[in-house]
Amino acid sequence: MSWIATMLRENEQTPMQRMRQPLDWQLLLWTVSLLGIGLVMIASASLAIADRQIGEPGYYLLRQSLYVGLGLAVAMVVWQIPLAIWQRLGPLMLIGALLLLAVILLPGVGHTVNGSTRWLVLGPFNLQVSELAKLAMIVYLAGYLVRRGDAVRTTVMGFISPMILVALAAVLLLAEPDFGAAVVITAIALGMMFLGGVQLWLFGLLMLLTGGMMALLAISSPYRLERLTAFLNPWADPFNSGFQLTQALIAFGRGEWFGVGLGSSVQKLFYLPEAHTDFLYAVLVEETGMLGGVVVVALFVMLVGRILQIGRRAAEAGMAFGSHLCYGTAIWLASQAFINMGVNMGLLPTKGLTLPLMSYGGSSIIATCAALALVMRVAMELPERGARARRGQS
Repeated sequence: MSWIATMLRENEQTPMQRMRQPLDWQLLLWTVSLLGIGLVMIASASLAIADRQIGEPGYYLLRQSLYVGLGLAVAMVVWQIPLAIWQRLGPLMLIGALLLLAVILLPGVGHTVNGSTRWLVLGPFNLQVSELAKLAMIVYLAGYLVRRGDAVRTTVMGFISPMILVALAAVLLLAEPDFGAAVVITAIALGMMFLGGVQLWLFGLLMLLTGGMMALLAISSPYRLERLTAFLNPWADPFNSGFQLTQALIAFGRGEWFGVGLGSSVQKLFYLPEAHTDFLYAVLVEETGMLGGVVVVALFVMLVGRILQIGRRAAEAGMAFGSHLCYGTAIWLASQAFINMGVNMGLLPTKGLTLPLMSYGGSSIIATCAALALVMRVAMELPERGARARRGQS
């Protein structure tokens, strides 16, 4: 690892020099806004359940505040590391993530909640490996598209080789089981490959095969089939298989245009399961109405749009790795936010996916902050930003 130390020394700056580097204030504004709204809603959604389960009403809010602080600290570290180092670390990150996904499946190692083994217990912190796997997959594929971009665009094996690793990650995730994370990682990989210039006929064929396999998996498992049928008609069994969705829909109905008032949700009071995690958006709409829901959607649109804009500018500047990093991060945030909100609104079958930057969960917050720090690093290394920084220091 001596090359890492060498590159860090070559890019070493004093704290004051780092502070003078140009930040992308739009990206920072949208990120901090979503984190702030998330903290407010977790405070509202978790007080009753924390009081009942633990006897401390502020338990989840305090932990989430610590997670946000830790996520921002990790982001600061990530932001200061040059993209060239991340590009070389990509394969190691993916290997590490795949090994951790395999390790948690070993008997007695992984922590099981509601029938799913998705966490490694690290003292007071439960690490959800799937969140790290998403970030590792983006970094790896961004580097692969730089190294093997011509092969991806012109040969079958150039496209199939990384998809084998994606399939391995999906299989490990399905074994937990975590169908939602498998869908998101597959969407990230397919989206990055498409933007990387893969041949359309090959991409279309793999899309059909992937869609068919996902549909087969969904209907082959009694658990997933029950969720699918409940999604199609939740009112057929509103007190059993359709309970989560019917309670979420009631929350949306109660919110109307302007909501019932912050803190006044009824559905969070032991009606809506996972009110501070998977169904935080339903509580938000109940308390702030359609207006609040639209504001959150707009913030995600602006955040993803800004990431795509940075990615386009990186591509125009010849920063292929940075461009692919941005595109992968945008696909991740957009797809996961869309799935979470779609589940809350009854547009998609129930999945155990958090709303990025908002739902309760340390692994999700830290991984997302790290990904956005990489995007911030791409923005910082853009040639025109570097020129502006040098003019400001002269």
